[in-house]
Amino acid sequence: MNLLKSCTDMAMMRIDCVSHITNTALLPCLYNATVLRRRSLSLRNSGFRERKFQFRCVSASSDSLQFDFSPPPIDHDLHDTITVAGGKVSEDGVVESFDNDDEALDAFDNGVAVVDLSHFGRIRVSGDDRAHFLHNQTTANFESLSEGQGCDTVFVTPTARTIDIAHAWIMKNAILLTVSPTTCQSIIEMLDKYIFFADKVEIKDITKQTCLLALVGPKSNQIMSKLNLGDLIGQPYGKHQHYSFDGMPITVGVGSLISDEGFTMLMSPGGAVSVWKTLLAEGAIPMGSVAWEKLRITQGRPAPERELSKDFNVLEAGLWNSISLNKGCYKGQETIARLITYDGIKQMLCGLNLSAPAGPGSAITADGKKVGKLTSYTTGKNGSGHFGLGYIKKKAASVGNTVTIGEDISGIVSEVPYLARQHPPSSNPSS
Repeated sequence: MNLLKSCTDMAMMRIDCVSHITNTALLPCLYNATVLRRRSLSLRNSGFRERKFQFRCVSASSDSLQFDFSPPPIDHDLHDTITVAGGKVSEDGVVESFDNDDEALDAFDNGVAVVDLSHFGRIRVSGDDRAHFLHNQTTANFESLSEGQGCDTVFVTPTARTIDIAHAWIMKNAILLTVSPTTCQSIIEMLDKYIFFADKVEIKDITKQTCLLALVGPKSNQIMSKLNLGDLIGQPYGKHQHYSFDGMPITVGVGSLISDEGFTMLMSPGGAVSVWKTLLAEGAIPMGSVAWEKLRITQGRPAPERELSKDFNVLEAGLWNSISLNKGCYKGQETIARLITYDGIKQMLCGLNLSAPAGPGSAITADGKKVGKLTSYTTGKNGSGHFGLGYIKKKAASVGNTVTIGEDISGIVSEVPYLARQHPPSSNPSS
């Protein structure tokens, strides 16, 4: 407690707990508490002294909880730990690779991998009007969501051109938005412009005060069960809950930004090293941003400056799960309504199996006529295969159609998992 009190001049983040368990203990490091359940984990990493860790569920209370997300001592820095273990960290703090990209990609398909996404932006929106404010500024129906739920939502221009996808967690006293690394500051500035004098809304960038890890792969559930987090298995995308781990607060949510499967973990920097080493000790393969970008493309998740830009609208990007069509007026709503009413969607974002490497920006043609543009490109595991994302006119965008990229590269239109999970209005229950 004395250590926490000494940090009161530093940034605090108010997060209140969501739990299906009632009358449970609060964080032992912050409150008088009793332990709900102990599950010891022996860390097997060399150079890491064996310690016992546990996740404890944290329940809601009548008073808001204050989690301290102050910067930790330097000897607890996650990137220092990753560097010592052989990870390559860029000057701007992005974990690029562990020289195991193919192994990590295989773990996504057949095992479990953990990736540091701390370079992604995290925006805390608080104040009594926060849900109504984001309801009006983005495409999702925030006023239909309750504490502990989550969703994807899209920031768009007034003409429904795409800016970024945000993943939102609805907490008791705030809404947390996770956005792409390149858009965080511009989105904050944009939101600030729409806060009027009487609005009870506060916007704060908490990226540097927190760490974000994603657990991906079909064996993620096994690790969750071992860590006493099994109550989240099978829950809807975006469902999240607060826990204590090694005396530090951590929020765990369903989904990994790139997929409905897997889990995302938000924590203070001081607790990140323990969580990271524990996940590795339980069998997770470390993944860097190079492999993550390959996954983004092969999974089909649009990204700013690639698939999300002023050149494309949110319906062309196929982001139906992030759009509410009956919530009333919001930024871009009129354009979206017209596009749907008059069948104005002329092109679609598609996956492409390519015969050779191709540069983003290359023209896509069919029967000698331009029908689209390549937006992203990557190779497969072990450098085999070539894959891309691109916008293609609807008449040429059917799965199985053959197109030409650039002068002579053949491409076959293919389905990608992220876009395949999107549901048009007729079948979208959240619309």
